[in-house]
Order: sequence, then structure tokens, then C-alpha cells
Amino acid sequence: MKAGRAIGRRDLLQGGLLVLLLGRHHIAKGATILAVRVWPAPDYTRVTIESDGALVTRQIFVADPPRLAVDIEGIELNAALRDLVGKVRSDDPFISGVRAGQNAPGVVRLVLDLKQPALPQVFTLAPVAAYQHRLVMDLYPAQPADPLEALIAERMRDRNAPAPSPAAAAAASAADPKDAGNDPLEELIARHARPGETPAPSATRNASPPAVATRPPAPAPGAVPAPSRTDRLIIIALDPGHGGEDPGAIGPAGTREKDVVLRVAHKLRERINGTTINGNPMRAFMTRDADFFVPLHVRVQKARRVQADLMVSIHADAFTTPTARGASVFALSQSGASSSAARWLANKENSADLVGGVNIRNNDRQVQSALLDMSTTAQINDSLKLGSALLGEIGNVGRLHKPRVEQAGFAVLKAPDIPSVLVETAFISNPEEEKRLASDAYQEELADALMRGIVRYFAKNPPLARNRAV
Repeated sequence: MKAGRAIGRRDLLQGGLLVLLLGRHHIAKGATILAVRVWPAPDYTRVTIESDGALVTRQIFVADPPRLAVDIEGIELNAALRDLVGKVRSDDPFISGVRAGQNAPGVVRLVLDLKQPALPQVFTLAPVAAYQHRLVMDLYPAQPADPLEALIAERMRDRNAPAPSPAAAAAASAADPKDAGNDPLEELIARHARPGETPAPSATRNASPPAVATRPPAPAPGAVPAPSRTDRLIIIALDPGHGGEDPGAIGPAGTREKDVVLRVAHKLRERINGTTINGNPMRAFMTRDADFFVPLHVRVQKARRVQADLMVSIHADAFTTPTARGASVFALSQSGASSSAARWLANKENSADLVGGVNIRNNDRQVQSALLDMSTTAQINDSLKLGSALLGEIGNVGRLHKPRVEQAGFAVLKAPDIPSVLVETAFISNPEEEKRLASDAYQEELADALMRGIVRYFAKNPPLARNRAV
């Protein structure tokens, strides 16, 4: 490479050279670029180039200023590649701009100018599902943020917010009579009660359930505020299935699973973040909070990293015939699936990594695989309890596919120390259920049902102590 190039020899010596050269027998001379896609997210940004033949690439990363250059051999610059320049959003956390040009006959150079130091991964994916060959460029932050620290910082902001005045608190209580009750658990259940349902009397509950409230009580006029104390975050990991390159199931009217489950998760997050148990605030942590792909093992790692108390993976089922219907809840199994349908579904959900695109050359792959084999009997037992609580509530807002919690080897449920369930909210392949899933009103009902199930689970299974508190 001559010094007159856009990236010269001195740049390479100062910034370092990272080259990925695939075997030339894989190259498809004259391959055509079919589509380009950019998936920005706080965790990482993914750039995908889809072609009708495998591509040979050479990548060069320069650290100062940070930029990634990728030479693609055997192609000519076309309109699809030029479109990549305009697909970068101004709020992309990693990419500030893209340059594309014909670097040499049969060689196109892409230069991604970056906003921050990054750890790039460039790899290819073989055709799968609706995709042909894909070249993937993943840009990860050089110093990833600590998601638990972010939750703690959020809690500290809430705790340090000014308390409402006694007059304002009294007015709010008068406007909302349910806040005047003495039993916070009953208040929360009433808040999320199903239409026409009368909350059970207190005598039917456990003798000492955890106290649950949607907001802290206002101080009495003239009272001296109690000293601030250290509280313990109760963290619920919400895992909206699929995302990014992986749309999940698609209904007959075109509704995409990844969109529906993300909206339900956002609504459930609002409910969780407004709830306390025994004075301890609940916080929802989402494995993805926008439209981007997260590998299955990373979803598990994220939940463990924030020391989640529970993990709820949210999906919308699909089957080969449109008549299948009803919601299901699944827990992990160590000894085979509880039914052939559960086994079929687990295999389908576990193939999400193939569609979404995982870099199998990653050096951490063996560690990641080992992590997914550390399931425990205690975790499964707690997961079944959580699943039963959720299933009982979901069954009151929609039809159930099976009246019991089923089990199978879902990879996303294999956190050894976190009760984890996978909720199939309905069959998106059923036209009637697809219509309900796309409805904002039904998504609200699902979020309410899931919230009630989580509260009822903690009523019988109080969260365990955690070393790290805020």
C-alpha cells in the first residue's frame, strides 16, 4: 500500500494492522451487492452487506483517529453500496460517517469513520432463512459500560429527587382513592386487576407477603423525614426475543415478532420501574431496548452481569398452520423436552443465532458454550414457580395453548443462578391472534398480566439477599 493512499503506511504502523483474509476459493467473481443495513445500538453498531456470492475482504483498523477500512474484492461499486453512506444516523453511537469508493479494479474500499475507540469484528455468514451471503461489521466499544452501575445511578437519581409537598401528596391521594389503602400488595393487585375481577381478600394470601407499593408514602405534615437508608434493587431482566437482522416470526399480515415483543417489554418495564417490594425498588433491565440483534449467550450474560433476580424472555409463537393458538410459558429442562412441540419450539428459538448472525470465530466461544451448560436443579424449580405465576395471569387475558408450564432446552434460559422463563404471548401465525398482538390495548393487558405474575411470585418467594446494594 503506497503512502499516497487515504490510509498510509505511517497510519498502519501507528494504529496497528488487523487483517482478515478469507480463502480465495470462496470468492464469487462479479458478486452483486443486494442490500446494505445499519443497526445502531448503545451496545454496538452492526453494518451488514448482503450479496449473491461470498466476498473476500481485507480489514484495516486505525486507532487515531479511529476508523475502520474494509476492502471488498471481486465487486464493483454500485448503487446499493453508495446507499450505505446515507444509512448512518446522526445519533449512531459509533459511526460518524461512511466513505465508499472504487479503490482498484475489482476492489471497493469502505471507510467507517468512528466517534469513539472501538473493537471491530468483521466476519461472513453463509446463506440462511431469507438471507443470502452476508458480510458483517460489528463495532463494539473499547470500554463497555457497566449496566448495573447504570441501574444504580438511575435509582440514586430517583431517591435524591425532591419529595412532594404534603399538600400535593394529599391532593394526589384524594384524586386517586386506591392510594389511601393500608395494604400495598392489595393496592398493586387492584391496580393491575383484570376487568370485572375482585381482588382476593387478605385472608387468602400468605401470612407475611412482601409489602408492595407503586410509590413511597408521603410524610405527615410537620414530620421529620426518616434518615436515608440503603435499599436493595430488585432487578428483573426483560428479554425481548429476536431483533435486528433476526425478525423472528412474521404473521400473515406482516406483523414482525421482534417489534411486538419489544413494545410489550417496554410497557412491562414501565410497570416494574414504578413498583417497590418491602420498600425495595424494582428495576427492569432489558437485554435489548431497540431494534438490534443480541446473541442468545449474550442475553444470558447480560442478565447475570446485572445480578438479575428474574429473567423473562418474551416471544410470539408461530407454527406451520394458522390454526395453532394460545399463549405458553416455558422453563428449562435438564432431561429432555416435556413434549414434542416444546422440543420443536426450543430448536426453532435456539436457531436465532444463525439468522441474527453470530461470529463463530470469536475466541470466547468456548467460554460462552460452557456458561450455557451450568443449569441447576434449584434454578429450574424456581423457574417453574415463576412460570406458573405468569401462566395463571396470562390465561385470564387470553387463551392458553397448554394449561401447564412446559420444559425444553432453551439456550436463553440457561443462567444457572437466575429463575428464567420464556413466554410465548400468542401465535403470531394465527390471523386473529396476530391482530390482537398488534393492538396497543392487548399489549397493555399482557404487560399487566406479566406484572401481576411477577408480584405474585415474589409474594411466595421473597428476593434473596444480595451483596451489592444501593
